[in-house]
Amino acid sequence: MASSAKSAKSVVPLKTHEGPLQPLPPPTTPASEFKHMSHRFAIQHGKIRDQSQDFLAFKQHYCLSWGSIVTMLQHMERMLRNYAVPLAFINGDKLADLSLEFELEKQPTVKDLLSVIINIDDVEAIITRPGRRFLGPDGEHVAATKIQATWRRYKDRSAYLEYRRKKWAAGVIAISWIMNVKLSKIRKQLRTTRQTQLELFRKRAKKLKLNWERLQRSRRVLIHIPSLGYSQKIRDAIKDMNIRQNLQMARICDIADPNVEVIYICPVQVNDETLQYYAKLMGLRSAVESGNVEDQTDVTSRYKIIVPEASNRFPSHSMCLSTLLKYSPKALQRLQNLIKGRDAYIVPGVMHKDDLSVSDILDVPMLGSEPDIAQLYSTKSGSKRVFTSAKVDVPPSEYDVYSLPQLHECLAQLVTENLDVKRWLFKLDDEFDGRGIAYCDVPANLKCYSWAKKEEQRYGEKWNKKWAQEAAFIRIHAEIPDVVAKHSVPVNTSVFPTWQKFLEAFLSQGGVIEACPPSESVTALSVDMMIEPTGKINVISCGDQIHAETPFMSWGISIPQSSVEPSILSDACQKVGKACHQRGVVGYFTADFVTFIDPRTMDQRLWAIDLNLSYCDSVAMTKLMLYVTGGKLDTKNCTFEVPPPKKEKNKVKRRSRWDPEEPEAPPNTNRFAVMSTRLLHTNLAVVHYSVFFQMCRAHGIGFDIKEKQGTVFTLIDSFKREGIGMLTIGEELQGSLATFARNLSVIHQEISAPNMQGQTNFKAAIEDIEGILGTTIQNVDRAKQEQEEKELERDRKRAAEISAASMQS
Repeated sequence: MASSAKSAKSVVPLKTHEGPLQPLPPPTTPASEFKHMSHRFAIQHGKIRDQSQDFLAFKQHYCLSWGSIVTMLQHMERMLRNYAVPLAFINGDKLADLSLEFELEKQPTVKDLLSVIINIDDVEAIITRPGRRFLGPDGEHVAATKIQATWRRYKDRSAYLEYRRKKWAAGVIAISWIMNVKLSKIRKQLRTTRQTQLELFRKRAKKLKLNWERLQRSRRVLIHIPSLGYSQKIRDAIKDMNIRQNLQMARICDIADPNVEVIYICPVQVNDETLQYYAKLMGLRSAVESGNVEDQTDVTSRYKIIVPEASNRFPSHSMCLSTLLKYSPKALQRLQNLIKGRDAYIVPGVMHKDDLSVSDILDVPMLGSEPDIAQLYSTKSGSKRVFTSAKVDVPPSEYDVYSLPQLHECLAQLVTENLDVKRWLFKLDDEFDGRGIAYCDVPANLKCYSWAKKEEQRYGEKWNKKWAQEAAFIRIHAEIPDVVAKHSVPVNTSVFPTWQKFLEAFLSQGGVIEACPPSESVTALSVDMMIEPTGKINVISCGDQIHAETPFMSWGISIPQSSVEPSILSDACQKVGKACHQRGVVGYFTADFVTFIDPRTMDQRLWAIDLNLSYCDSVAMTKLMLYVTGGKLDTKNCTFEVPPPKKEKNKVKRRSRWDPEEPEAPPNTNRFAVMSTRLLHTNLAVVHYSVFFQMCRAHGIGFDIKEKQGTVFTLIDSFKREGIGMLTIGEELQGSLATFARNLSVIHQEISAPNMQGQTNFKAAIEDIEGILGTTIQNVDRAKQEQEEKELERDRKRAAEISAASMQS
């Protein structure tokens, strides 16, 4: 035995790489692999084969830690029995290690128990099979328990979800109610505040009325707020809202009155270059009065430009300037400090409710109407009411149209009564600047038009009777819907691209139907007026409109007007002013007229077409015109005269003693001005103002202080610099128009290249001015011809009288 053991120990195993190559073993099966594993045993139908050699060897090997292993074996048996696993092979070594891990901890999980099973794939497939748990010994009890638990869970979950839904709904209702109550309180507070502000506004207006005469003679401060208080929908549609509100920087020219100081609320930031320009422009006043360029003075202490700090904080809200000032406490504090202890009042733009808030905060009166009154009578329908009560001529029209059947019926009636009108206009109530206008050439598209004309001729003077028009009205009314739907065209397609879009807006806010003047030559006029708090009506300016983009939008104006007899225009303006005053209108407003030659009677007609109860751009430009010339605009006679140039004392004309003294021709003091604040050219953005003015000087574009004629610019925007205002003054209207057009042409050529023309309205303005010049020249030639014919007729009469007297003698 010893020798055999010794021989066994002395046998050295043969290494694979040293011995001959052995054949590969045959493929193995799971059963053959189990033979090489130690301490494995089987559990069959949830019970251990405790008498098997493998289990006994395992028990003998782990006898010292058998207590914890027995517990783990019980867990393993229970799991396999519950899931009715027929046969499982257990790795005893892993089971012993697992028992040590869970000896003092919680019970092992199914995953932990599966980790010690050798045929884990088969066992796991059985365990995870649905319903396998219910095949065990107590399967029916477990299944019943599961069904009860599932039902209870479903029932309790459903009840919980319903509770949560009701709780959420109750929360929403409660929050909505709380918000509604709070909003109601806030609305009530706002109404109370607005009403209080309105009552205080009326009290200040009465005080302003009592002190107006004294204020005009004493030192005072004018707070100019060029706000555009249109409705939110309109403000959202306006591009560059703040720049649009800054077109009236010429308001600071109110310092022409030595008793006036101006505070201008500016909606855009102003750089030093712009401030220097206006300081130099305002300093020209003394030089204009003396005729000497060197007499310029510094008047910057008499005007202040304040920019609200909130002007750039709400870029997407399109707020009007009054609202921005209301939310700018620093600007309001500065205003209060500047007007403390001094007489002051506010000159607003388009009235808004926040104007009342600013007036209340500053505790100063406002030279303007109540917001509701201003908005009501600035609508197209509201202006028709004013003109009707004023008994001035208006075009055939219908107002307060709110439905499509009403539109068709009113248009059919108007067409029947006015068959000579070739074009009919549709105007939205709440729009401005010619944006909400569409037109339809109704007679050209009516099949029964020629028949209706024959009917009109057949009835003659009786055509005005309703019974005479009835047959024509029925036929026209039947065709009107189709004609309007197919042949109506919006004027401003950028706002209303199609007739359907325009019609939706028209029916939602209402509007008017109005006749377009039945003439090829139509001139539009604008008259700026002011109703003082005392009721006195002043005409500030009157001029002929210049149109560029559309014939319904005023692009510029020429002052004074030369299209209508001054007495006729003055009479119409006084009637409109009195009608406005009767409705509580105070402050600045503008009335628009059109004049033309009636083709039937060949008489000149004057129609009132629009009313705008706000401070207009032309008012500010007129004040600039008067400021730089020192002239006087006589609105009754429609003349603009400037003081004659002062004679130089040093120059003495030497003449011979025998030469007869020739009287000097009196200087021409009549002036005409052409002005616009709507000059747009995108290429101006690449040119600094200093370079721009050097370019203008190089081409002779400037203002002659001695002759009081030339060109003056207004700078509107300091940063984008795409828009400017221009004022041209000359001795004749034709000369002023030609100078204006030449200036536009020169500026366009200097700042444009063949491949960079930019977006501009210069070309359209030049074309319109050329058309006006052609008409003006024709009128001048016609007037000269008529004058010559009158003189010839007078000479003939004199010759006939002389010959008759000689024959009698």
